[in-house]
Amino acid sequence: MGKGLPLGLVLPMNERPDDGAKPTWAEISALARRGEELGADTVWLADEILWRVSDWPGARGWWECLTTAGAVAASTSTVRVGTWVMSALEHNPGVIVHAAETLDEISGGRFILGLGAGHGTGGFKDFGYPADKTVSRYLEALEIIVPLLRGESGVSFDGEFHRAEGAEVRPRGPRPGRVPLMMGGHSTRTMTAAAAHGDIWSAFARSSSLPEAFSAMTEQLDRICEEIGRDPSSIGRSVGVFVEPGDTKSAEATGFGVAITGSIDQITETIASFAEVGVTRVEIIPWPHTIETLEQLAPVFANLT
Repeated sequence: MGKGLPLGLVLPMNERPDDGAKPTWAEISALARRGEELGADTVWLADEILWRVSDWPGARGWWECLTTAGAVAASTSTVRVGTWVMSALEHNPGVIVHAAETLDEISGGRFILGLGAGHGTGGFKDFGYPADKTVSRYLEALEIIVPLLRGESGVSFDGEFHRAEGAEVRPRGPRPGRVPLMMGGHSTRTMTAAAAHGDIWSAFARSSSLPEAFSAMTEQLDRICEEIGRDPSSIGRSVGVFVEPGDTKSAEATGFGVAITGSIDQITETIASFAEVGVTRVEIIPWPHTIETLEQLAPVFANLT
């Protein structure tokens, strides 16, 4: 099997859907270090607060993303660390860039800012975040985030939802103006924003983790890039998928859609075939989300990284 397809590892951040058990810091950090040993390109941390899913026994919460990202960055040495994806709805635009620079400093230049409009399942209402015009708020936030992230100072903007007056982010990390930006996008508007500003476009499995579930989206991204005058090959394409060794289909039963399943050889072949639908990197969510599952998937990382 050929090498070269970057594989990321999504770290567990939320209470388990079935019994509400939390992922401990010991478990999160162990998974991050083991992913680093296996050759994962990046370890990712989700930015969510609280989910209420009708088929789950109760509400399920998440550890705070930025705090955990800093701890993971400090406890690893070579693997990149990224937010998957940071919510522009729940963070001030300037603070997002301030956090990105700080995390890049802690990690020694290994941070990736994953960013999205942010509209999780439930918690935003509990904590008073607005539920309307989410994408419009996000697009306005980008008017502040993008120039600040790219090293500009004195950024001013006066919009309907966001305002900045001569904003400056100091101090800067080891890569001022060059922290990679990965932008989530499932709709035309958010995909267009990713094509306009992002180094990487990001999507995640909804009803299916299989490659064909993403082919229409990568084709749409190609069209959008061409429409705005960007070379489609100049933007990375990242997809997050559930990978469940064997054939138990627990992820599907939990509400996460069809997972990538089967033998290790079958899983390796399926993940390798993402390149055929225009995907350039795959972010793996082992299921169940434990180090034992990651150990089962070690040969997949060995074959593909």
